[in-house]
Amino acid sequence: MQTGGHKPVMVKEVLAALSPQDGGIYIDGTFGAGGYSRAILEAAQCKVYGIDRDPDVKSQASDLEQQFAGRLSVLTGRFSEMNRLLSTQGVTAVQGVALDLGVSSMQLDQAERGFSFRADGPLDMRMEKAGPTAADVVNGTSESELADIIYKYGEERASRRIAKAIVEARREQPFTRTLQLAETVRSVMPRNRDGIDPATRTFQALRIYVNDELGEIDRGLSSAEKIIEPGGHLAVVSFHSLEDRKVKEFLRLRSGTSGKTSRHLPDQETASPAPTFRLLRRRATKPTAAEVAVNPRSRSARFRAAERLDAPSWPGDDQDGERYHNSGNRRAA
Repeated sequence: MQTGGHKPVMVKEVLAALSPQDGGIYIDGTFGAGGYSRAILEAAQCKVYGIDRDPDVKSQASDLEQQFAGRLSVLTGRFSEMNRLLSTQGVTAVQGVALDLGVSSMQLDQAERGFSFRADGPLDMRMEKAGPTAADVVNGTSESELADIIYKYGEERASRRIAKAIVEARREQPFTRTLQLAETVRSVMPRNRDGIDPATRTFQALRIYVNDELGEIDRGLSSAEKIIEPGGHLAVVSFHSLEDRKVKEFLRLRSGTSGKTSRHLPDQETASPAPTFRLLRRRATKPTAAEVAVNPRSRSARFRAAERLDAPSWPGDDQDGERYHNSGNRRAA
């Protein structure tokens, strides 16, 4: 697997947070092209388990597994299933977990995967190549539901206008191609002054919805809490506000730094569990100007990290990802 064309974002910050140690075990929960795994393995004589929901990744990672024979194992599955996946390897605790959220550069670069609005391909967007596609959602969802999806997951203010255009267009011809959808969105949207393609938010929304990415973050963070041993570290890179908000809220809650719901409400005695994480920094870290210059993909990245404390994991169910996967992806009509 070649990682040179796919530079891992904020890898220095991830390594500083994880602080890989000889003999340690680490999880790269979003393996992709293997950039974080390689960096961790080169930093210490440790073991890394890479996890990726894309079934193509396992075969593409064979060269890297051979290069780090006995130290790198790549497993197919969701990072929300990390506890179950590692239990099959006889591992119940690790010293660190790294997550690089969202779609991988490799998936964006492959037009046949249907993630990109810049190259024509089938309107797919499924990371796991299973379940309903983006075309199924676009062609089979009501106008109001489609508008809600684009607004909620794409933070697109013109969601109703876009949904109406999509529904009108699909009456003439069902959507099957990425450029077909992109052109429909562009036809009712003015060109942004900042140069961002008008189809960006709509494609983001459909991708997140099709792959239940926000639900995966919730389940994945809970899974990481269960498998990281005291003194270990969690390092997360996100790429848009919806992702970062999930990570921020989880870490603030689990570190006991979330505060009261409102300053107008009286203090109430609560029976919240003991904090399970200590924030390494209260605010998200942004990439340096130097990194953005050489790796434009990092421009929107935000990095958060925390150290696992010795309190028990909070009650919760981190197996929903497996049920979601087995159910064939719930929501698309």
